[in-house]
Amino acid sequence: METFKYVLNFLKPYLIIIVVVVLIRTFIITPGVVNGDSMNSTLHDGEVVLVNKIGKHFSINRFDIVVVKYDGGEIIKRVIGLPGETVKYADNVLYINGKEVVSDYVFEDTDDFTLEAGKNEYVVLGDNRDISKDSRILGAFNKKDIVGKVGIRILPFRSIGTIK
Repeated sequence: METFKYVLNFLKPYLIIIVVVVLIRTFIITPGVVNGDSMNSTLHDGEVVLVNKIGKHFSINRFDIVVVKYDGGEIIKRVIGLPGETVKYADNVLYINGKEVVSDYVFEDTDDFTLEAGKNEYVVLGDNRDISKDSRILGAFNKKDIVGKVGIRILPFRSIGTIK
């Protein structure tokens, strides 16, 4: 019995560390890997980012970068349309509810489209629209499908920092 108590006391700090790490990764922040070129030139294939899972519970704003779940897995995209909004892209101009929006995240030569976000839905697009599989193909995403917000790149080391 003494041996068991000794082993338990020895392992206790390690078990606490494991539980804390699992809780943090499950509910607060987790790493994510960029897969593909659909977010070029903001994010590149293979880069590692931190996904803030708490941030999605407070606010998701236009132009935030988020990770969303869909049938094929998880994807990293930029929020363009908020709940209840109509997003239209025509003649290389972005319109939200009929008003022109000037943005650094609008790229020329994107095909025209119109998307509507329902209640609790978001329109998300890749920054590299020519090759992005996003709301134009998958439709608007419900808030419950948003895993979290991306704000920090941690790999490669030469690119560590906040993401805009």
